[in-house]
Amino acid sequence: MKSTRQICSLTSSRPTLEGAGVHLRRALGFDEAPGFDPFLLLDDFRSNTPAHYIKGFPWHPHRGIETITYVLRGQVEHGDSMGNRGTIGAGDVQWMTAGSGIVHQEMPAGDPEGRMWGFQLWANLPASHKMMEPRYRDVKAAQIPEVPLPNGTKVRVISGAIGQVRGPVQGIVTEPVYLDVSVPPDTHFVHPIPAGHTAFAYVFEGEADFGQPAGRGARGGLAADGNLVSFSDGDQVAVKTGKAPARFLLISGKPIREPVAWYGPIVMNTDAELEL
Repeated sequence: MKSTRQICSLTSSRPTLEGAGVHLRRALGFDEAPGFDPFLLLDDFRSNTPAHYIKGFPWHPHRGIETITYVLRGQVEHGDSMGNRGTIGAGDVQWMTAGSGIVHQEMPAGDPEGRMWGFQLWANLPASHKMMEPRYRDVKAAQIPEVPLPNGTKVRVISGAIGQVRGPVQGIVTEPVYLDVSVPPDTHFVHPIPAGHTAFAYVFEGEADFGQPAGRGARGGLAADGNLVSFSDGDQVAVKTGKAPARFLLISGKPIREPVAWYGPIVMNTDAELEL
């Protein structure tokens, strides 16, 4: 019998500034990260005001992690110390494995109406992979399958699988699942997740009921735009919409369960390693 995950916490993303003055909302960050292993950070950057994002994220280093950028509107130009250059636009994903270290920049530009919207997720790497060779995976929108379900739900599969359909990003050590899920009104959506894996959802359109609270500190299961939902252990996540539809990211992965030493964009296992 399948065990449905319950809600451990339901929180709201918070305004913050990053890079050269980019206005964004942080859904997951430093304080919450220990409970989301292997995930460290999730930022929601959306704005209709170019002055809020145009200065971007000039040259900066990363080491020991993966950064996953998913664009909904506008585009992001990127470059790095390995000589890579490119642009990702609406529906595209850049999955960057920083590994032993890379210096790069990300410069956003709005669509013709000046709108910019996307997400950046940071995923930790285990000690055995922290010093691996850096690599990029630029995935264009056309490479990301969208799976229509019989109940009208649509799922874009970036990594992981829906039924027999697998996403284009594979072979990642933490076995991540990254889904963009659109559920119509008055509909149930159930997705299996391996027991023992961390799982959370981030709602960015509409609202949905993500189940019952798991215990003290959790509030009701209705989550709306800007809410982050973390789940208890179990075999599946169950979501139900009411009169409104919902669109959310559903993300899960295998915990690393190692010490974390974190200084800005550098994430290692010990403070001594941060100084190397």
